[in-house]
Amino acid sequence: MHAGKRQAATAEQLMRSRYSAFAVGDAAYLLKTWHPATRPTELRLVPEQSWVRLDVLDRTGGGPFDSEGTVRFRAHYRLHGKAGTITEHSRFTRTNKTWFYVDGDHN
Repeated sequence: MHAGKRQAATAEQLMRSRYSAFAVGDAAYLLKTWHPATRPTELRLVPEQSWVRLDVLDRTGGGPFDSEGTVRFRAHYRLHGKAGTITEHSRFTRTNKTWFYVDGDHN
């Protein structure tokens, strides 16, 4: 998906691909998959932050024939030698058969 040869079929697939983009520092992919209405003009990633694990906690909608979906997840990371987590309830929308990240509520 990062190379643009395939699109996410579900909101969860897009969320997982975005987690991978965070892990490898691919800000361009993150911006490309962010809905234009909520997309920031730039995105600065933290190179010292390493992403360790992703746990999907819940999802609603977001299937191949849905137009909206949510995914709640917990991402585990390390930053400056300390472990941390982020829990987010993300919202996704599908436009012209393409899933986009809209926004999310996180801790």
